Amino acid sequence: MYKVGITGGIGTGKSTVCRIFSLLGIPVYDADTRAKWLTENDPGIRAALIKSFGEEVFATGVLNRAFLASVAFKDASSTALLNSITHPPVGEDFKQWVQAQAHAPYVLKEAALLYEAGTDKELDAMIVVTAPVELRMRRVLTRDPQRTEAQVSDIMSRQWSDEEKIARADFTISNDEQQLLIPQVLHLHEQFIRNALS
Repeated sequence: MYKVGITGGIGTGKSTVCRIFSLLGIPVYDADTRAKWLTENDPGIRAALIKSFGEEVFATGVLNRAFLASVAFKDASSTALLNSITHPPVGEDFKQWVQAQAHAPYVLKEAALLYEAGTDKELDAMIVVTAPVELRMRRVLTRDPQRTEAQVSDIMSRQWSDEEKIARADFTISNDEQQLLIPQVLHLHEQFIRNALS
């Protein structure tokens, strides 16, 4: 199976691009959503989180996301510990999902932190969706009115810059509201089908 990763910083519009690929019949694995589900439901992850971060992570029987974020993102070593707990099960979940997509010419794996997590190495090609920072900020504040500009800036600061991602990407899609998205996606779709068949 030909596997394509799609990533980009917060507010670049990865999900919009993925919806277009979905309309073309391409299965999309949303790694961030699956990671959240597995964190809530996988007994191994649950046990490891409690052992590493304390009983309060699941004090009420469900994942206390605010508490976990406060302890897991306070420093780099805590974040690395969280990633070491959640990334391997998500990777295994993705492999099982791919096996169930035998009907498709190729699949997409969408995640905000594909490069940061090192999972780009398991994929055949990488797409980076880009947009100007000011536009990304505006999109996120409109989409998530509960967030402040400072919070969004903090998230952006923890993600690789567009320049870093583009330097390692095989393909880029510009979602700057100046260039049409659909022709960019169709061009890549045709190329991925050729690559998958070759």
